[in-house]
This record gives sequence, structure tokens and C-alpha cells, in this order.
Amino acid sequence: MTNQEECPLLIDYPEAGVARLTLNRPRVNNALSLELQALLSEHFLKLGSDPEIRCIVLTGGDTVFAAGGDISSMANTGPIDIYQRHTERVWAPIQHCPKPVIAAICGYAFGGGCELAMHADILIAGESAQFCQPEIRIGIMPGIGGTQRLVRAVGKAKAMQMALTGKPISAQDAWVGGLVSEIVPDDQVQACALSQAKLIAKMSPLAAEQIKEVILMGMDASLDAGLAMERKANALLFASNDQKEGMNAFIEKRKPRFQGN
Repeated sequence: MTNQEECPLLIDYPEAGVARLTLNRPRVNNALSLELQALLSEHFLKLGSDPEIRCIVLTGGDTVFAAGGDISSMANTGPIDIYQRHTERVWAPIQHCPKPVIAAICGYAFGGGCELAMHADILIAGESAQFCQPEIRIGIMPGIGGTQRLVRAVGKAKAMQMALTGKPISAQDAWVGGLVSEIVPDDQVQACALSQAKLIAKMSPLAAEQIKEVILMGMDASLDAGLAMERKANALLFASNDQKEGMNAFIEKRKPRFQGN
């Protein structure tokens, strides 16, 4: 067995400014073990503060995204043990990552896999991808944001149906419901995600971070509060060299060279 096969999370840098994290537990359909969750937390924390990284691609590879939590590690666990795992702290670096995150989703995104995918800002799904919150079928419920992020993504009716029946929905239904950003043929998922990541990496990282922050914070704010955040964030960007470079490049009819300052 190679070191690559032993590591449950792989990282590479396929384009300038782009980091790609690949879940690597193929024998168990990328089930989210405690070790894998800890590695995701560690890598997102590092990448989120790395000035060289402008976009992150998160994927499970060409066959499956993640089939859910590691049930074998939970079957005989008590409530105090579950509480003391503090998954909210483990997943916080993913939730609060300031860099744009693109999920490249092939196959199943079930349970914790669906919850992980919903942490991304852009979700690229293959035509055969499926999304599901099946926890009710084993006597529990989503516990890493599945109820809260799902209802914000697809609305009350569809979220209730998914969480209460445990039935999967297709990529097409996920797109219609607003859960995914785009559907592409299965063999084009990785290329599409990487192409969009490459495009974002060429943009102003300051503008990208402000756009992400304002959209996420504004989702749970009143319209007036969201508009106030937007105005102030936009005004702040006029203090950056990236704004000067972007506008001068537009006037001079050349490609901008954003430095993130």
C-alpha cells in the first residue's frame, strides 16, 4: 500500500493560486471518519490563511463525493461522547474559510457528505450525482448543519421531505431546488470545477473574499442590513491597489494583474 493510499485526504495544486483537496477513502466511499474530518479542518485552516491560495476545490474524485459519516464509529457511542466531539469546532475552519470553495461532486453526497458539500460556495455536480440526508433511517438526524443549510438552500418543503424521508434527490432536482450551481456530464465535473477555480484565482482575492463574506452574512440579515454591508464592503475595496489595477487595466484594454493588496 502506498503512502497516497494510506492518507485519507490528498492535497495538490493543479493551477496557480488553486489548491485541491481530495477525499481518499475509496474502500468506504469516502466516509467521513474522525481522522478525515480533522485533516479537512487542518487543511482548510492553513489554506484559508495562505496568501498564495485564491480558490479551493473540494472533491471526492470521479466516483463518489462522500457517502456520509463513519457509522461504525458512532454505533455504540453515547450522547456525552458525541457532544464532546465538538464537530462544530472541527468544521469551523471549513465554514469560515475566507477563500472561495468549489465542490466537485460525482456520485453520492449523502449524509455528512451532503453537509460537507453545502459548505462550498459553488457546487458543480455530475449528471448522476445524488444528494441525501438519510440519518432518519438509522434513528438520528443531520448533526453537522444538514437541517439548517438545507432549508436555506432548497426551502422548507424540499428540506422537510429530504430530512424526514431520507430519500435521495437527483442532480437535476438539486439544481432546480437551488442546491447546486451547475450540472455537467460526469466526466467533465473535475475539469469544470478546476476551470472555474482557475478563473476565480485570476480575480482580485480581496474582492472575492468581500463578495463571499457579504453574501453569507447577508443571507440571515434584513435587506437593509445586507445592503449596508454591501455598500461598506464595496467602498473598502476602493482603498486597494487591486481596484486601481482592475480599472486601469479595463481602460487600457489589457488583462489585470491582481496582487491582493
